[in-house]
Amino acid sequence: MSYPRLLQPRLEEALDDTPVVLIHGPRQCGKTTLAKKVGDLRGYTYLSFDDVNLVSAAKADPIGFVDRLTDKVILDEIQHVPELFSSIKHTVDRERSPGRFLLTGSANILLLPKLSDSLAGRIDIIHLHALSRCEIENSGKGLLEQLFRGEFEVGVLEKLGTKLAKYVVEGGFPEPQQRKSARRKSQWYANYIETLVQRDIRDLARISNLEAMPKLLQLAAHQSAQLLNKQALASPFQMSRQTVDSYFTLLQKIFLVDVLPAWHSNRGKRLIKTPKVHMSDTGLASALLGLSVDQLDSDRTMLGHLLESFIYNELRRQASWSNSDIQFYHFRDKDQYEVDIVMEQHGGGVVAVEVKAAATVTEKDFKGLKRLQSMVGSSWKMGIVFFDGEIPLSFGDGLIAMPISGLWDKGIIV
Repeated sequence: MSYPRLLQPRLEEALDDTPVVLIHGPRQCGKTTLAKKVGDLRGYTYLSFDDVNLVSAAKADPIGFVDRLTDKVILDEIQHVPELFSSIKHTVDRERSPGRFLLTGSANILLLPKLSDSLAGRIDIIHLHALSRCEIENSGKGLLEQLFRGEFEVGVLEKLGTKLAKYVVEGGFPEPQQRKSARRKSQWYANYIETLVQRDIRDLARISNLEAMPKLLQLAAHQSAQLLNKQALASPFQMSRQTVDSYFTLLQKIFLVDVLPAWHSNRGKRLIKTPKVHMSDTGLASALLGLSVDQLDSDRTMLGHLLESFIYNELRRQASWSNSDIQFYHFRDKDQYEVDIVMEQHGGGVVAVEVKAAATVTEKDFKGLKRLQSMVGSSWKMGIVFFDGEIPLSFGDGLIAMPISGLWDKGIIV
């Protein structure tokens, strides 16, 4: 099954005016499929560096390899051949034609040594996430931009019930969506983790203790949607804190873990500055924790944490095709007021989100949002409590309780 990728227009726009375009994101999120789809329409040649012979040829003679390429080429999984970046730079500098190179990578090349400035000013980077619910259900572009405009086109929405746990466990990777049984989905994730450890991580860094990586990833999944506690991550291992830090940073480089910084303001002298951690896909997190749909549905504490990560990921995915530059944070102060997700639009405007797995919502659920609203002042756009209901409810000026399904479904207008 083919899913619509809402980043496609942005990719095509970049190819029209930029010499090098990179699609990066986690392995198996759909980068190659999107690149080939657009490349087929535009006459691109496709080469994959998952081919070890091609990697050997490119490493042996990077200048000659690039010189022999066709005018428009897709280079898939470019992180395996960092030697090519300098040659691509020289080729672009000789002839700066738009759309010359379409690259994909399963690692953030801007965080890799020696690559951060190789293509500065010559490259447009597009971050492709795993599928959003909007894309899975082909239901439009989602709610995010409406939140910043303060306009809603939602009607009576679906109460999700046990579907909440189902959507969290499914996650957004395309391949598991196609598999019917939970056992087959779980097997895909087991293979996925094995491939990451044995291929991507080994290629990117000299890791002396590769077998520690799956355990570290599992510990990160346990912390998803909570304040990052690196001491807890390090405690099971006979390794230095510095080594565990470098391993954790590597998980960020391959887009498996997100670190969400704390929101800050000159008005807030008592703010907690510790970041939160989110797994970048809740399907992967559920697999690492061994959680089935029924198990997650019955464990309301874990459901609350992973549902928060699920909604964070959905909002991040919708932000990736937004016309605005949106930065993500969380908010917590020393008086125990907190907000799960804070989104700040470049040029002004703050939207803040609280997440509840319950079907009821009360005034008390807005206390953190109200504290943040008082600090933000005129930049405040909207505060939302997402809950498992059917109808959006107003709780005052700029404060709304929104059914979770409203994130991707416009509902039935009555």
